[in-house]
Amino acid sequence: MRLTSFTDYGFRALMRMAGEPGRAFSTSELATDLRISRNHLAKVISRLARAGILSTRRGGAGGAVLARPAEEIRLGDIARILEADQALVECFAGDASACTLVQGCRLKSRLAAAENAFLAELDRSTLADCAYPP
Repeated sequence: MRLTSFTDYGFRALMRMAGEPGRAFSTSELATDLRISRNHLAKVISRLARAGILSTRRGGAGGAVLARPAEEIRLGDIARILEADQALVECFAGDASACTLVQGCRLKSRLAAAENAFLAELDRSTLADCAYPP
């Protein structure tokens, strides 16, 4: 399994934020600390906020904070949110698949099982288990 950089950045930002859960973090601050693109991270933060993982506010005292305790946020849920538009393989993309083997494929069910097992393993841990101390 391979996660996109979008998900990788999300995990990194959330781990950092879980280390200081009551503190608001600006996207610029997180991007600098994590040495990643601010623009890319802004999209990650936006998706996590829409999903209810983060709460954001604008202004001088603004920034992003965890919307609920890190102990309640499962790693698998984070991966599902951030990888939602990324099919593991082309045939998982639904009607967009151009695979000519789709009719008699015996691999698809095995890949689906592997993906489910991967996410189930992530579900065994919470963001609190991976919090990065300040």
